[in-house]
Amino acid sequence: MDCFDQIIKTISLSMGAAWASGINLYATVFVLGILDATGNLVLPQGLEILSDPVVLWASGFMYCVEFFADKTPGVDSGWDAIHTFIRIPAGVMIAAGAVGDVNPSLALAAGILGGGLATGSHLTKSGSRLLINTSPEPFSNWTASILEDVLVIGGILTALHYPILFLMLLIGFICLIVWLLPKIWRGVKMLFAKIKSVFNKDAPRQIP
Repeated sequence: MDCFDQIIKTISLSMGAAWASGINLYATVFVLGILDATGNLVLPQGLEILSDPVVLWASGFMYCVEFFADKTPGVDSGWDAIHTFIRIPAGVMIAAGAVGDVNPSLALAAGILGGGLATGSHLTKSGSRLLINTSPEPFSNWTASILEDVLVIGGILTALHYPILFLMLLIGFICLIVWLLPKIWRGVKMLFAKIKSVFNKDAPRQIP
């Protein structure tokens, strides 16, 4: 039973960290690092570096930057676009590192699954925020950003303390994004089509 519990905890940590990285990488790294540094969590060998003071300062600083950038309409979408190339690879590495030195093939499998989760959570966040930015008022943007911060921190703590519950919720989240992402994608395409039509309408006509 102890072996089974350890496997469940490892899977929950691995997939939970990857999922959270797709939403807010710096909060994920900082929370995991702080928990390990304060003795509230023993990170696997592959993730021990997260509690290094240099990593903690860097992730804490970048979380502060993201906290304000993510709550500024327009800036948040540009921030998300740049972090497509950061959050997803980081999700792969964190998921693989959470498995530890158990087996290279298991680490690779965890990295693949973690990358998929990080991609799904990142696309859901960035796509929905892009649509929210069409609203002229900033309050919906602020609310979404704060809820995402709470979701990431709460999700990590749930993954650590209630792994079975977290994995059940994660399955529900996967079902949700399978249903939601096509709708977000259609909304994004309609948004860009409207922007394109506005520019085409305002463009000066060439006289033959």
